[in-house]
Amino acid sequence: MPKKRSGGGLSPFQQSAKFLGVSVLAGAVMAGIALPAAGALGLAAKGSVQSFDEIPDELKSPQLSQRTTILDSEGGQIATVYSRDRTVVDLKDISPYMQKAIVAIEDSRFYEHGAVDLKGVLRALNQNAQSGGVAQGASTLTQQLVKNYFVEEAGDDPTKVAQATQQTLGRKIRELKYAIQLEEKLGKKKILENYLNITFFGEQAYGVEAAAQRYFSKPAKDLNLQESALLAGIVQSPSRYDPVNDEAEATKRRNTVLQRMAETNDISQAEADKAMKTPLGLKVSKPNNGCITAVEGAAFFCKYVEKVFLSDPVFGETKEERAKIWNQGGLTIRTTLDPQAQQSVQASLKDHVNQTDKVTAAATLVEPGTGKIVGMGQATPYGYGKNETEYNYSVDYAMGGSNFGFPTGSTFKPFVAAAALEEGRPATQEYASPYEMDYPSPVQTCDSKPWVNTDGDTVENEAESEVGPYRLKDAMAKSVNTYFVQMISDIGLCPVVDMTDNLHVTQGNGDKLPESPSIALGAVGLSPLTMASAYASFAARGTYCTPIAIEAITQKVGNAQKSLAVPKSTCTRAMSETTADTVNTLLSGVIDSGTGQAAGLTDRANAGKTGTTDSRKNAWFVGYTPNLAGAVWVGSATQQVEMENITIGGVWHDKVYGGQVPGPIWKDAMTGALEGKDSPSFNLVNIPDAPKDKGTDDGNNGDDGNGNATGNNDNGGLTTTGATTGGSTVPTPSFSIPEGFLQGQSNGGNGTGGRD
Repeated sequence: MPKKRSGGGLSPFQQSAKFLGVSVLAGAVMAGIALPAAGALGLAAKGSVQSFDEIPDELKSPQLSQRTTILDSEGGQIATVYSRDRTVVDLKDISPYMQKAIVAIEDSRFYEHGAVDLKGVLRALNQNAQSGGVAQGASTLTQQLVKNYFVEEAGDDPTKVAQATQQTLGRKIRELKYAIQLEEKLGKKKILENYLNITFFGEQAYGVEAAAQRYFSKPAKDLNLQESALLAGIVQSPSRYDPVNDEAEATKRRNTVLQRMAETNDISQAEADKAMKTPLGLKVSKPNNGCITAVEGAAFFCKYVEKVFLSDPVFGETKEERAKIWNQGGLTIRTTLDPQAQQSVQASLKDHVNQTDKVTAAATLVEPGTGKIVGMGQATPYGYGKNETEYNYSVDYAMGGSNFGFPTGSTFKPFVAAAALEEGRPATQEYASPYEMDYPSPVQTCDSKPWVNTDGDTVENEAESEVGPYRLKDAMAKSVNTYFVQMISDIGLCPVVDMTDNLHVTQGNGDKLPESPSIALGAVGLSPLTMASAYASFAARGTYCTPIAIEAITQKVGNAQKSLAVPKSTCTRAMSETTADTVNTLLSGVIDSGTGQAAGLTDRANAGKTGTTDSRKNAWFVGYTPNLAGAVWVGSATQQVEMENITIGGVWHDKVYGGQVPGPIWKDAMTGALEGKDSPSFNLVNIPDAPKDKGTDDGNNGDDGNGNATGNNDNGGLTTTGATTGGSTVPTPSFSIPEGFLQGQSNGGNGTGGRD
């Protein structure tokens, strides 16, 4: 055989041979392209030698996109998500019938030829010349595999898909060069395995394993003769031979495959005839794709996990890199979701709020000290139909939630108390707490420019009988508005801002809290996840842990599994243990004798705070035990429903309070979530009661959780519109709902404060 010349180039003989070979190949591949005359083959081949050399030497086999499985903390499946439903399997896990069927109908001489079947090419050329079109193709399984590689790399980009499948000589020659490589590198069995795993079988099924499950609800290794023939026949035209939509055409195609298998001696004619007489035997399973299929109402948590993956730099520096990994799939994601807690959350929501009610509810449970999200649900299910939503009311806008979160009312007051305690104010701190007062002015901010009440804005308590002086213990239990406005005036706004920064409390749109005294009354919109995580810091004796939803991820790469790095919770000290213990003592009193009595757990230590905003558009209960924290919000996502004279969950309410509807939801959710779990205690501190002649209560104030007046139900600064920060006006957010506003979006910012 001629050798290369010493200079490294090809000899004239070699160049001629190579040109001839490529010309023949170019002509061969044109068997799959319609041409008006055979003469065009020569013209097309003239420039082929150089272009063949310029094709990159290595074909990088793409990692096939597969389904991703999302699991709960105990390994139970929550949902499967995928851009392409595919499960890659070894050849030994594919029925021998299936292997023979696909070879018989797609490339019967597969084991006899190389990358190109010259006999097949000549046959196809002859047939195509007679028909004047493409009556018959000549691509081998190896060439088809290369084409599928190109399509897989194109993903869902229509332009790239068109380029990968266009009928051009250049693509055919490129396909051919790589086919030769694969024949040498992989061998026949691996090529067949790869082909069966990559090819499309219709009905959203990619690869033979997904196809077997889709059409027959069984694994590929268990496919019988007639089932294998049916699937092999679909490949040529998945839409035309779809057995779900055209049984007659699919049956005809299946029988063609069976006959071809008999002709190639893969089966006897008798076996083929017998199989042809059998029905298709379909046992179709519907595609089970996406978070919408999640169990136990965990669809919103599932979407949150997806949002975390697509947004956290730990999974890739750019959003494109993260999206590529997610769409590629093959991931097994073990999450923090506790199935017992999730089931309890969803059952409680269902028991207390109906899907068709005018308002909805959302609840989130977080583990103190770890940041693990163990439960997340809402009364409005995930979906796109009536009384469904794709918006997750438990989280911030960036993670799929409402625009600004929801005003929290008096559930914000513990943050003010914690800030005051950190500043050295005693737990017996007393303020005059009149029924009504002007907002104190000026109030120190974090810069040199104080907040000034230029418009004479006022704040008042719920009832005229709510008159101080009050100490912190009673003020917290009865949720006295004027007390906490005086407290924030006393310590200034900056300590409160510092405390909320330590607790990662930001508005639902990601903005920092405004420096205005009205924040003491829960005027700004926050999410249940934010509130649950912040309150978990009290339970953890002052340690804040960032919320996490993912514990571990593995990715299937070939036949191996590799672990991916996942976000870790970052725990930092938000306040001293003494401050946290004092807040725990105060909030235990809210449940024992204050506005949260209806929410109290009877079998373990617990604490919490109620909240209801202006016009009763939002009601909250946020509470915790030493080992679990939870936040429940009830209201209208569009902030248009005032919860007075309203039926919720089949129960009539004259007025909704935080201790009344959200409280019982929290109680039931926590009870089920904690059943069988440890019951640790708080480190309570002694807070002396106020003297009998001070801060007394006539029994007509507040809310005992059943709508009965037992303590203050503060209106949270009903007249704070136009409050100013540093001398400039900070407008109260309005309910300007844009045209075409979808259910689930909420500007969530016009609440100026909260009752109870």
